[in-house]
Amino acid sequence: MGNIGLGEILVLVLVVLILFGPNKLPELGRSLGKALGEFRRGIREGVDEKDTSSKSDSTASSKHS
Repeated sequence: MGNIGLGEILVLVLVVLILFGPNKLPELGRSLGKALGEFRRGIREGVDEKDTSSKSDSTASSKHS
């Protein structure tokens, strides 16, 4: 049910082309790329903060023992 085939992708591209027009597609793609990059960066920073906090928690608990 979750598989997207070539036909569905073509229909989606056609609908986007009709809605936004060929002149807006590069701008739309650029905005989507920037948003995806920001999302990935945010996830990476969230994981880094979680790792840092778990390391500091484990060192703090080992000092109290």
